[in-house]
Amino acid sequence: MAKANATVRVYYVLPCCLLLLNLVNAVVGYQAERIADPWLRTAAVMGLVLFGGSLVAFFIAPGIEALVRWLQRTSRARAGGMGEACFLAAMGAGVFWLYFILCNRGVGAMLPAGWRHP
Repeated sequence: MAKANATVRVYYVLPCCLLLLNLVNAVVGYQAERIADPWLRTAAVMGLVLFGGSLVAFFIAPGIEALVRWLQRTSRARAGGMGEACFLAAMGAGVFWLYFILCNRGVGAMLPAGWRHP
């Protein structure tokens, strides 16, 4: 069971979290275009990316992993793994959909109207 948890984390949960971090980095870069000074813009992007990477590594990925572990325990006891499979499929579909919007419509389409550039 421990090997299955490690496999899910290494091959699915962590890569999905890194993809989400990349989406956040795209939004940070998009919003940083509003900062006129190139030195300040670079420092702001680097600071936000470092903060985001730490947030993903220490909170988001472990949180999703704990949720997956909980789903593994409860779904195997009740339905034989369907809950975990549905959660992982939904997470993958959600990440895919966000990348689809990013690649085909741009960063602005992912943001609320107030956050978009004029």
